[in-house]
Amino acid sequence: MGDTLEFNEIYQEVKGSWNDGRLRLAKQNVVYKSSKTGRVDNIPAAELSAAQWRRVCLGHGIKLSTSSGHVYKYDGFRDTDFEKMSEFFKANYKVELTEKDMCVKGWNWGTAKFSGPQLAFDVNDSTVFEIPLNSVSQCATGKNEVTLEFHQNDDAEVSLMEVRFYVPPGPSDEGQDPVEAFAQNVLSKADVIQATGDAVCVFKELQCLTPRGRYDIRIYPSFLHLHGKTFDYKIPYTTVLRLFLLPHKDQRQMFFVISLDPPIKQGQTRYHFLILLFSKEEDLSLTLNMSEEDVERRFEGKLSKNMSGSLYEMVSRVMKALVNRKITVPGNFQGHSGTQCITCSYKASSGLLYPLERGFIYVHKPPVHLRFEEISCVNFARGTTTTRSFDFEIETKQGNQYTFSSIEREEYGKLFDFVNAKKLNIKNRGFKEKKVGMGNKDEYSDSDEDQHDAYLERMKAEGKIREEANDSEESDGESGERPITEGLKGEAGYDSNASESDSSEGEGGSDQEEKSKKKAKKPKVVKEKKERKPRREKKQKDVGGPKRPMSAYMLWLNASRERIKGENPGISVTEISKKAGEMWRGLGKEDKEEWDGKAVEARKAYEKAKQEYNESSEGVSALAAKKYIPPYP
Repeated sequence: MGDTLEFNEIYQEVKGSWNDGRLRLAKQNVVYKSSKTGRVDNIPAAELSAAQWRRVCLGHGIKLSTSSGHVYKYDGFRDTDFEKMSEFFKANYKVELTEKDMCVKGWNWGTAKFSGPQLAFDVNDSTVFEIPLNSVSQCATGKNEVTLEFHQNDDAEVSLMEVRFYVPPGPSDEGQDPVEAFAQNVLSKADVIQATGDAVCVFKELQCLTPRGRYDIRIYPSFLHLHGKTFDYKIPYTTVLRLFLLPHKDQRQMFFVISLDPPIKQGQTRYHFLILLFSKEEDLSLTLNMSEEDVERRFEGKLSKNMSGSLYEMVSRVMKALVNRKITVPGNFQGHSGTQCITCSYKASSGLLYPLERGFIYVHKPPVHLRFEEISCVNFARGTTTTRSFDFEIETKQGNQYTFSSIEREEYGKLFDFVNAKKLNIKNRGFKEKKVGMGNKDEYSDSDEDQHDAYLERMKAEGKIREEANDSEESDGESGERPITEGLKGEAGYDSNASESDSSEGEGGSDQEEKSKKKAKKPKVVKEKKERKPRREKKQKDVGGPKRPMSAYMLWLNASRERIKGENPGISVTEISKKAGEMWRGLGKEDKEEWDGKAVEARKAYEKAKQEYNESSEGVSALAAKKYIPPYP
């Protein structure tokens, strides 16, 4: 037997939905990776305490219990897998894989047993069903009833809403009501978030792009609380899949993206990503609401009681320590403008596409994260509206297609090299590889000619057939000349080779020729041209007069242009104007008043110079000479 056992198409039930993935049994651990979300379950071999083999709806499944109280269930095994898995468990984990039969009698009267994070309903020591208590969203009690409500999963075709248990009255255990005891056992493991105690820290008025608005974020030990003017959200750290820290293209802002599964809900809207936007210039001094001993014991040096720095650094550092997940940042990719992202559009909304080391992420509306392992192929397509841009299409193994459009063609070479280096399957690799080593402009400009055009090929084929038909008519005799000469007569009004045609044609041909001559000799009607009216005089610009004054924005732009170029090497003229507009809008009121005063002074100087110019005799005579218009001939 080898050191590892691997199984494909193994399913894990998540709140009523089956997610497929891969399971690997190794000597050191048991690893399961979900194909849908990429979440990894890593169970150390030393923590395995029990293993059961059971007959389930998807064939056979295993239930693994750990010494820390966690339970993992995986389904989709074949009957023949039991023997080799049992031997592997005995040899490497020192745990016996026992067979356990489920009760299928359909009885609804039995015993409720709380075992770790699960509630099992047994009949005669055989399990009828099990309820993961972390799927419980609410627990309500009645006279002799306990009602459990569950979190809903949008991916599940059928969802279980609630289950009611009848708890018969019996002898009190230490004076406690059996119904209340049952409810307390459920709530101790249920995913019912209750904000008890003080928050570890609070971040005030953070700008959130999805869901949109400004929120106060209260950080608790097991969840974070988003408090807005209209909505509140409580997000357990167990639902956080990944953390991203992405620089904005303007190099002055930062995105902090939190990937969630399951998503947070607002009515019928689901938010799979929480996106925060920070300015790099915002600083913060943070003090945790814990003693230094508690901070050291809880976070093991990852955080300290008093911290200071940029706001986005403080938020990302606290989240990384509490969620215990790495923060993903852009890799070595650099676009044409020197940034680590590409400007594009997705579903008619403009945003930024970030090529990462293990996938792509698009922010922000709607946000999309695609891992390389779930990508089937990519395609570089021509832009639908202009040749100055192209589309980047990504097709996943599940058959979904994502099209990122309006990408500048200067980004083509950088993006193609990145995709090629990551060994992704490129649909139109054939004619792309011929252009490797050429400039970005040449690479994309020639793609229109190299790509197969079915309509053009059909037109060429039809033209070739017509030419062959004309050649065959010419080889049959003089009769083939008639349509050509008649066409010349009809168009030009005379016969270019009359003697030759008369001697070679018969009577029928001469009759046709006479008719064509009559048609050709019809006099043309020449319309008399009307005299054009003289054009109106264009207003002449007085070259010698004083120039109009500039506005406050233009005065500021002329003074700041070189500074913008120095801070952004290689920036284009259009990008300078765009960036200058953003900087001008960001100026404070006092700074703008300075340039408004300069604009007023420039206006006064212009009016004074204009008055002096108009009063001077030289200015008047020059203007009169400029306005002189000669008579129309």
